[in-house]
Amino acid sequence: MPDVARTAGVSLKTVSRVINDEAGVAAVTAERVGRAIAELGYERNDLARSLRHGSSSGTLGLVIEDVRNPFYSAIAQAVETAARDRGLLLITASAREDPAREHELVTALLRRRVDALLLVPAGPDHRYVLGNGGGHVHAVFLDRPPGMIAADTVLVDNAGGARRGVEHLVAHGHTRIACVCDDAGLYTARERLGGFRAALADAGVDEDPELVLTGNRDADEAESAVQRLLDLPERRRPTALLAANNRNTVGALRALAAHERSLALVGFDDFELADVLGVTVVRSDPALMGERAAARAFDRLDGDERPPQRDTIPTTLVARGSGELAP
Repeated sequence: MPDVARTAGVSLKTVSRVINDEAGVAAVTAERVGRAIAELGYERNDLARSLRHGSSSGTLGLVIEDVRNPFYSAIAQAVETAARDRGLLLITASAREDPAREHELVTALLRRRVDALLLVPAGPDHRYVLGNGGGHVHAVFLDRPPGMIAADTVLVDNAGGARRGVEHLVAHGHTRIACVCDDAGLYTARERLGGFRAALADAGVDEDPELVLTGNRDADEAESAVQRLLDLPERRRPTALLAANNRNTVGALRALAAHERSLALVGFDDFELADVLGVTVVRSDPALMGERAAARAFDRLDGDERPPQRDTIPTTLVARGSGELAP
């Protein structure tokens, strides 16, 4: 602004009035300031202005697990569309299941005074989100609930979806049903394991701990886990498998493709080419999750003062052949 003022031969206050479209500036003076702005390529710093005046920064923050995971990229795309429709700029980052990284990213977004924050939590304690300078932000948690605070949350029906997948396998005659899932410390994995176990109990089937393999964070680890299941002696080997997320399903498919034995397979979460491959899945709707979370944040920005709300996205079973194999 000082450069604009010098070039136009006016005061800083006059430049400010022109930029902010205030009254009290002669047309000829405003035109001279406009020419100086165009000549110098000056652009107003809206973020700095919002920090001075306490107004909206025009930004929305989103922290997800990993943008490479199709589940989370679908969430990000839906939030981006909603933010654009609202006239907001979306800033997206990946915490990669690292609580320290989550804290670092969220703190950076709060310092930039984002108008609202959407977060897939990785850590166990989220009091810092609403304290230490974060009291201005409207926070919505996706996929998992926050730790140690009450806040708006949008979840998938994890337990119900896993239960539905196991019931499908039981209906096709399976009693030796394995489960391959992520770290059991994660909320989603815990819930899906709970649904898996509840469905077995309802069917009068005893759970075999040897067939429940947790801690499989990616497709490679899931492939190794399924390979171990396939290599079990026949009387101990499962005849069916619930793969508890899309990466686990991809790993299971790799193991099955390299092995002469087959298993009935139901995967949790749909994924690209699952229909072509004939994979039966429990389908959630990550795009709807992103839309609901963004809508909840916008409601808060518009003055909604109700207590924290919890939305649950339903799941559906899509039968494509892999889960319909008989024992």
